[in-house]
Parts: sequence; structure tokens; C-alpha cells
Amino acid sequence: MTPPPPPRPDGPCEPPPPHPLVARARRLADDLLEPWAERVDAEGVPAGHIQEIKRSGLLGVSAPRAYGGAGAPAAVARETAEILSGACGATWFVQTQHHTPVRMLARSEGPVRERLLGPLSRGELLSGVAYAHLRARPRTPVRAVRDGGGWRFAGTVPWYTGWGLNDVLLLAGITDGDEALFAFAEAREQPGLGASEPLRLAALGGARTVSLELDGLWLPEEAVVLRTPYDRWAADDRLRTLDTNPAVFGLARAALTLLDEETAAGFRARLARVRSVAYALADSPPGSRLDERLALKTEAFALLQAATTAAVVAGGGRTMLLTHRAQRLAREALFLLVQGQTRETRAAQLSALGR
Repeated sequence: MTPPPPPRPDGPCEPPPPHPLVARARRLADDLLEPWAERVDAEGVPAGHIQEIKRSGLLGVSAPRAYGGAGAPAAVARETAEILSGACGATWFVQTQHHTPVRMLARSEGPVRERLLGPLSRGELLSGVAYAHLRARPRTPVRAVRDGGGWRFAGTVPWYTGWGLNDVLLLAGITDGDEALFAFAEAREQPGLGASEPLRLAALGGARTVSLELDGLWLPEEAVVLRTPYDRWAADDRLRTLDTNPAVFGLARAALTLLDEETAAGFRARLARVRSVAYALADSPPGSRLDERLALKTEAFALLQAATTAAVVAGGGRTMLLTHRAQRLAREALFLLVQGQTRETRAAQLSALGR
């Protein structure tokens, strides 16, 4: 005798609850970040925002559980990044710097791992990064020279975000042996390390970005987290920068909330498709499908530009006010076009824009 089929549910199946960090990111965005975003854009990220980010556990979203992090899947990290970036670009950009030092420490074996990985994973400390200048090769804006039991750094870091908010910074320089050397320093003025006044930027001016002057800053060997041939680092960096930044989708979604439903519907369908393909590529084996990743990244940028421009058009003349949300989102979209840019991504974007 055939058993009867299981009973059908009375109504539609409930979606699974969000990951706790996704729920915390959403509450933080709704209650604090979004309501303050235009003021933060004008005046800067306040220390209180950073304290709330630290308390939320979001700084440890991808950090190892053994060190107090959440060890969450990549999908969770991407979703929290979308939420934060869509709510307040400046706050998102300050905290997003933190995740690279955490990942680098998690792969390291030196003494700095045991000193910093726990506090960074638990959100007790916030780290910034000072290494984008490595992409300027063959120019060498910062050199690292062996000096006794440590290294001396000299040169200029053109961009450093989160000054006055970060506790530590991850600094990179090029050695005489053409190696990329990364080491941690306290994020404060000290002998050999000075900061400019905050830079006047067209977008994300609230992220407290400065330039750093290095005049013989000495860091001990115990502060070094990575020392590797420059070409090896550059090859790995190229692969990382080919994937689409989740902030592109977070910002685009925020812009669509400023459109009427009929106008937004077409954008949402395109956004869902591009996002799905982008994350499938991000989850595929590293080094695979490189041309597809670059093409998809370029398509995502085009969609972001269209969505934020549509928000400006829909808002009319009021959007020329710096205090208007659509104006801020459009400027932040321009920022994402050049953030983490390499020669390869620049060439692809220019080619697409010329068609």
C-alpha cells in the first residue's frame, strides 16, 4: 500500500532567518548609519559610529573562530558589506580596510599573529591599510630598508583612510631585494610618521583620508606579517581586484530606493542577474575565468552608474545640493570606479565607456 503524501503547509514557506551578523548590520544601518549619512559625508565619521561597529561583531565576520571571530561564509561577509555601503559609504569604507589585515594575519605564522589577530577579530582594535601605493610600480613611493633588528620606512603613502579612528595600520614598502614587505604600526603620529590634514575629496570625504609622510619610521621584525617577492604579491593582488566589490551592489540598491517602482523594476532585474553571476564567479576557483570576471565587473560598474544617475534625474534640481542623498550616492559611485583600480581594470572600464 502506498503511504499517503506528507501534509502540505497551510501557507508559503517562511524564508530562513538571516545570519545574526546580517541582522546586526541591518539594524545598525537602519538605526544609525543611514539617518546620519549626509551629515557624516560633510563632517566625517564620528568615533561613536566606530564604537558601534566594534561592538557589533562585524569586524570579525570572516575572522577565525579560534581567535574570537565569526568565521562566517563569504556570502555573509558580502551581504553585510552591501548593507553597510548602501547605508553610509564613509563608515563602510573605514571599516572595510580592517578585513585585509585580518585575512593576512590569519595566513601568517609570525609573532604578530598572536599579538594582533585576536584583538582585531574580536573588534577590540580597528586596523587601516597603507599599501595601495604598491600598485604604482615601477615607481616606488615607499621603501623599506633593513636596519638592525627591524626595518625603516621612507616615502609617501598618498592615501590612508581612517586616520584618528584606527588603532593600528598595515604598512607596506618595497625592499632592496624587490620584495613587498608588510608590517603593523600604531596609527598615530610618532617619530618617522606624520599625517597631512584630511584630504578634500569629491566623495567619501568623511572617511578621514590623509597622506602619510614616512621619514625613517622604524618597525621591529616582530611587526612584519608578510615578506614576499613583489611580482608574487602583484599577481595575487590582480586576482583579488578582478572580482566585483559587494559595495557596488549595496550602493546600487540604495539608489533604486529613490526611484518609483516602475522605473526601479527594470534596474532590479538587471541587478539581480549581475549580482548572481558576480558572486558565482567570486566563489569559483581562484585564477579561473579571468576574462569573465573582468567583463562582469565592468558591467556592474555600468549598472551602478546608470542607477545612481537615474536617482539624480528622478530627484531633479534638488539633487545638486550636497546634502541630497542621490548626490552623495552618485559621488560614491564615482569613487568605486577607481577604488582598488589596476591598469587592467582601468583599461577595461575605458574601453567599455568608449563603446
